[in-house]
Amino acid sequence: MTHRLPRVLPVLLAAVFLLAAGVAPAQAAGYRYWSFWDREGGKWVYATQGPSTARPADGDVQGFRFAVSQDSQDAAQPRGTAGFAAICAGTEARGGDKRVALVLDFGVAADAPSGERPPAPRTACARVPSDATTAEALAAVAKPLRYNTDALLCAISGYPHRGCGEQVAADGGNRADQGQGKSENNENNDKDADSSAAAKDSDGGGPSVGLLAGGAVVVVLAGAAVWQARRRRNA
Repeated sequence: MTHRLPRVLPVLLAAVFLLAAGVAPAQAAGYRYWSFWDREGGKWVYATQGPSTARPADGDVQGFRFAVSQDSQDAAQPRGTAGFAAICAGTEARGGDKRVALVLDFGVAADAPSGERPPAPRTACARVPSDATTAEALAAVAKPLRYNTDALLCAISGYPHRGCGEQVAADGGNRADQGQGKSENNENNDKDADSSAAAKDSDGGGPSVGLLAGGAVVVVLAGAAVWQARRRRNA
């Protein structure tokens, strides 16, 4: 009789649950870029202006960090605790100029573009005219700098050699460059090859094996349930 049909339902529900889990949204992508920070009261605060418009005062400490992050809330801070006195100890004050302490953190290997290695973090004391911007202070101690056509800071001291604010997939590989077509760095790291292949369904490569297998399980179980119900009605 049909009263035995509900015994099959838990199996069907479990299969549907596994199928849904297999198509869950991937982790949100981030962007690989230089973030800009102000040191306030011994802690880093994400800058509210860009380096081309910010005008630090004499004695200020500012930092730059290269990393992959989704937004300012997720951005990695510059490492190190050196303050103005330590960074600018060897740079004398001079009338009409100001001294700005800069912390330059080139990030970690995991955030580096393919084929590049981040330099070690360092500090520098820029002595510049009193009305200079942070970008001018940075240019005084960390050339060569590289900017894109939208005046986005792409490289400090030549790092990285290529790319600028490119979008990075959840598996670590580059997606399209932010607002500028494809990134120049579009290779995945070797360690991410397996996860990248498993995620090809999200890149237009067709449904994944897990999705197809899950769908097949649901179809087979549903067919078995209908067959069993008909058989018991005819018994």
